Amino acid sequence: MKKICLSLAVIALAFTSCKKEEKVEHETEAGTEVMNDTIDHEEVMPEEPMDSIAMQEAWMEHMTPSDMHKMLAEETGEWNNEMSFWMAPGAPEQNMESTCAIKMILGGRYQETKYSGDMDGMPFEGMATVAYDNASKKFTSTWIDNMGTGMLVMTGTHDADSNTMNFTGEMVDGMTKKTRAVREVYTIVDENTRKMEMFYDSGENEYKSMEITMRRK
Repeated sequence: MKKICLSLAVIALAFTSCKKEEKVEHETEAGTEVMNDTIDHEEVMPEEPMDSIAMQEAWMEHMTPSDMHKMLAEETGEWNNEMSFWMAPGAPEQNMESTCAIKMILGGRYQETKYSGDMDGMPFEGMATVAYDNASKKFTSTWIDNMGTGMLVMTGTHDADSNTMNFTGEMVDGMTKKTRAVREVYTIVDENTRKMEMFYDSGENEYKSMEITMRRK
């Protein structure tokens, strides 16, 4: 008998815990009437955690270099670069030559490129990284050089039809100290040729600020 009573008590407790009774006062002509309104509260079930095997498989997929990483690895080697610059819309074109060395780092997961050259009698050094995130399915590129102290960070995707990578981002102009939009189109012309085009600003104000033609040594 005690076991039956205990079981009924547990059931009653579970039932009442799912519902909450609140007393609500209603104004009537005869006075204040107190009513018991029962408000249902839906119980939110916690998300079922991944088991250890599923977690391991998901992480292995995330960390394993994909076809996009293999595409980046195809550029490993030494390249000669013909570079053109435009400081503003309609400004005269400036040219320089440079070289770069491309390699994959951290187990083939990231691409690192180091540039060197001469700009108006000054030594030029720059470094770029490109990452492809298996989770977001997007590329992230960074750029730093010895001509400034900022870092350009852009994100983009690969278009298989045109064999291009299209990046967008923002940078702070070193002269005006204002943020401006940046867009890059990176074209895989053929096995031994690449073309990179950089555009500043957006909309009607957008103009090409740089173009680099890369040829494998």
